[in-house]
Amino acid sequence: MSKQQMIDLIRQRNRSATSDFLVKFDEEALRTYLRRLTTVQGHRGRTSVWVREGIAPASITRACA
Repeated sequence: MSKQQMIDLIRQRNRSATSDFLVKFDEEALRTYLRRLTTVQGHRGRTSVWVREGIAPASITRACA
């Protein structure tokens, strides 16, 4: 998937994220964030689990700083 395709998918799930902001991140950071957005839109509840990847920051905005 291209960087622009990932940005488009992220913007569909997070309408507050602008293309100008997202283009600053590399493809791996975008892929991680898209995976997180997809996960949180899925199953929720007591059995829902998401484990942050060891190298991923808690927030995509932190990676930009």
